Amino acid sequence: MKKFLVVVAAMVALVMGNPFAHAQDQGVTGKWHFVLDTPGGPRENDSQFTVDKDGNVTGKFGDTDVAGTFKGGELNLNFDFTSEEAGATAPMKILGKIDETGALTGTWEFSEYNGTFKAIRPAPDPAPTPAPAAK
Repeated sequence: MKKFLVVVAAMVALVMGNPFAHAQDQGVTGKWHFVLDTPGGPRENDSQFTVDKDGNVTGKFGDTDVAGTFKGGELNLNFDFTSEEAGATAPMKILGKIDETGALTGTWEFSEYNGTFKAIRPAPDPAPTPAPAAK
């Protein structure tokens, strides 16, 4: 009986897959919700990235176009960013990796500011509820 349960558990694991492996397979392509730790408190930003077969990253950090790479499991972005709050345009550098929970974590630099960040994939939008059929 024990052997049977072990085989069943192994089959379930194969069918269900490992969520961590799935998160890693996705790389950084898709939507992310960033929280940057700054001297003035947390700053939030919604972003979306696409990675091509060569590891080149394009997309948006808020409304700003991004450029960089995702190679060897490391995200390396370097793009011009305008902060209305700081009243400056300067290079924004973001370095990060996907952690064991599937979150993207790392460091950022902008002008004379820097800190750490954590980004998670936002929950998918719920499916719309169908309208009741007309009678």
